[in-house]
Amino acid sequence: MGADYYQTLDDMRQDLKNGIPRVGIGEGSVIRRAIIDKNARIGNGARLLNEAGTVEAESEDKSYYIRDGIIIVPKNAVIKDGTVI
Repeated sequence: MGADYYQTLDDMRQDLKNGIPRVGIGEGSVIRRAIIDKNARIGNGARLLNEAGTVEAESEDKSYYIRDGIIIVPKNAVIKDGTVI
């Protein structure tokens, strides 16, 4: 997890206006057994836990994958607020 750039305050305000999480991990999010790539945006209250024990999966919007039970959030992906995986 990391970022190739810092968001300016104006960028953050614009993202908030557009309903897009900031770069990084949002408040109250819980992440377990996951690989988070650069510039990923994980919204507030997201739960990336794979509680269902899914072994292989792919989200329709390509925002995450599950391989061998591990959640993978690729570079520049956006996980919306409150998402449960």
